[in-house]
Amino acid sequence: MGGIRTFLYVGGAVAGRQIRKFFGSVAFLVPAAFPIFFFVAFAGGLSRVGDVPGFEFAAGYTSFQFVWALLQAVAMGGAFTGFSIAGDFESGFARRFLLAAPRREGIVFGYVLASLVRTTFTGSLVFIVGVLAGMQILGTGVDMFGLAGLAVLVNVAATLFGAGMAMLFRTQQAGPLIQTPIFMTLFLAPVYVPFDLLEGWIQAIAAVNPVTFIMGAGRSLIAGEPAGVGTAFLIGFALVALFLVWALFALRRAERAG
Repeated sequence: MGGIRTFLYVGGAVAGRQIRKFFGSVAFLVPAAFPIFFFVAFAGGLSRVGDVPGFEFAAGYTSFQFVWALLQAVAMGGAFTGFSIAGDFESGFARRFLLAAPRREGIVFGYVLASLVRTTFTGSLVFIVGVLAGMQILGTGVDMFGLAGLAVLVNVAATLFGAGMAMLFRTQQAGPLIQTPIFMTLFLAPVYVPFDLLEGWIQAIAAVNPVTFIMGAGRSLIAGEPAGVGTAFLIGFALVALFLVWALFALRRAERAG
């Protein structure tokens, strides 16, 4: 029992510091800025794509793009948490945490908690912009809760991936190694049109891209026609488990490095 309390105490201390840093700088808006920019640009400038034969999405093109923008916002929130971890190592603060924390796994837990707070803020901001842009929500409250759950899984997976990269390299110069894989994975999913309208190499990559299944399920939920939701959640949990192992491995490397 004492071990659990120590774990939670360490996690709470790390999360509290990260949350204060997050809201103490205008940089906290950055993870939401790019998704909102892309959302407004795509939903507005490419709205006629919704009239393409074979494009069948009951909630309209704005809602179709919203799900992608939401997933991008929460994933990039995880990436920016990775940047913050790398900055803590460069400043020496993370090493002090490693020396002081009796349950060092709690450090990873704390960063994930802080990232979830960041995600709640940025995701809500993207949602407000979506509503103002005329987004239709045909799903029920349960459907929207499911969409939020998928977004949380994407954020936690991205945070653990970013934490692992940050702890492995322990420098902000690893920023591109954190951001680029996340960014590319999101863009190699069906961003502009449904999967069935993709062709060539992009369809081949999208077919094995885990984000494709999560995004498709999210879009089905906002359209009120749930499909593939169970598979999407299984993939989301699998990604979280995979990157948790990765983050803990990197934490051990950071411990040995001092």
